[in-house]
Amino acid sequence: MLFGALFYLTSKILQFEKWNYKFLLGIGILFRLVFLFAEPNLSQDFYRFIWDGELIKNGINPYLYTPDQIMEQGEIAFTGINKLYAGMTDLNARHYSNYPPINQILFALSAVLGGGSVVGSMIVLRLIIILADLGMLFFGRKLLQNLNRANHLAFWYFLNPLVIIELTGNLHFEGVMLFFFIWAIYLLSKNKWLWASPIYAISIMVKLVPLIFLPILVKYLGLKKSAIFYILVIAGCIMLLLPFYSSVFVDNYTETVGLWFSNFEFNASVYNVVKNIAVTYFEAKPWELIDTYGSYLKIAVLIIVLLLAFLRKNQSLDHVLSTMVIALALYYFLSSTVHPWYVIFLLGFAIFTDYRFPLVWSCTIILSYYAYSHPDFKENLWLLAIEYIVVIGYFIYELIGSRPKKLYFLKK
Repeated sequence: MLFGALFYLTSKILQFEKWNYKFLLGIGILFRLVFLFAEPNLSQDFYRFIWDGELIKNGINPYLYTPDQIMEQGEIAFTGINKLYAGMTDLNARHYSNYPPINQILFALSAVLGGGSVVGSMIVLRLIIILADLGMLFFGRKLLQNLNRANHLAFWYFLNPLVIIELTGNLHFEGVMLFFFIWAIYLLSKNKWLWASPIYAISIMVKLVPLIFLPILVKYLGLKKSAIFYILVIAGCIMLLLPFYSSVFVDNYTETVGLWFSNFEFNASVYNVVKNIAVTYFEAKPWELIDTYGSYLKIAVLIIVLLLAFLRKNQSLDHVLSTMVIALALYYFLSSTVHPWYVIFLLGFAIFTDYRFPLVWSCTIILSYYAYSHPDFKENLWLLAIEYIVVIGYFIYELIGSRPKKLYFLKK
């Protein structure tokens, strides 16, 4: 109810003050600074962020050792090592790092500037995320102008309660990925596609999600330009990976990334339906089912993206962005794991289209946190059903019309 009240407050602020740029910018920064010294209480990932940063500061490749291995060996020590190890989840402690190189560089920066203090490193990470959101607002408004859309729509990202709580509050880096992604899309809108390629590569090296959008750019750039763009993006990613490369890096990294497809489940929609049918009527074993489902999910996502890339009209940037929204939404609908902060990336570039179901999702996804009220993180499937009925229902509602419908408070 409190989260819903925040959304209502946001809608009213934007309804009455949408052209007051300085006011909206000021309260957006103020709302973020509220969290400056607060320890995240909805995620423990930040302990692993700082852990990886401390390893790099001490000249150790974070992709080569799990925290469990380091603690068992007892040969490596740095300030706060016991606190960081005790704070992270067992899942984080027993697996290799899955955070791409740009993330690792930012983690190392926080460790250096934080002076060995967990709180100091946490504040540095928080300031980086706030700067990324400001950058997203800057390029977002410019991109909206290039697309002939009202630039105040960018504040539906900047003032969104989910964005502020999950990024600034809980220290997730979707906003950093989104900043570089929107910067790259802005450069594409200005026909500066060569300059956009290294920025796009940096976005991928923050989080891997923008990789799935590369085929969607073929029609927009044309075969020749898109081929060059892909080569430059891949070359940029390789260059960023080189400082961390070792003989076991690829195996460790792909093993950890593969876990997200075949081992984890949280806030799923289609997967929960499949799981309940398979377990109830076919006596399937859940731990075997998720592994099989994960294997098919990779193939399904690839097919969906390729079909959307070549069957939809993607000659204009408007169409490209709309196709990206649909592609990522379908991936999340099919995925077995959809943490609340995942939706922020979808929301971030959906504001450049007519689709508003990601905004609805950014409100309803808070229901998934009900699982945290149980020591064993047991989910309430009825609450998840409400979340997805509302979101998928609005998604279909927007798809079946001649053009996506607008929520009453988002009219230009």
